Amino acid sequence: MKSITFHINHSAYTINIGEDADNKLEEGLKKFLSTDKNLTTEELLLAYLQKTQEQVSFETKLQSIIDTSILSRENLRK
Repeated sequence: MKSITFHINHSAYTINIGEDADNKLEEGLKKFLSTDKNLTTEELLLAYLQKTQEQVSFETKLQSIIDTSILSRENLRK
């Protein structure tokens, strides 16, 4: 099991992130949150908002791909 520690408002928080053999989860967490310095509540909120924006963008792109695929299949049936 792998764990990662964040320092937020001068308190350390260690979370278990499971196996994470390819380090994708760790990289995703570190994309917006530093493990090398103390984070403020404002920085934590900003990281949450950035990750949410990234997720919304991903969902929009995915939905567009799904819609395009559905339209292509419908056109093939005609």
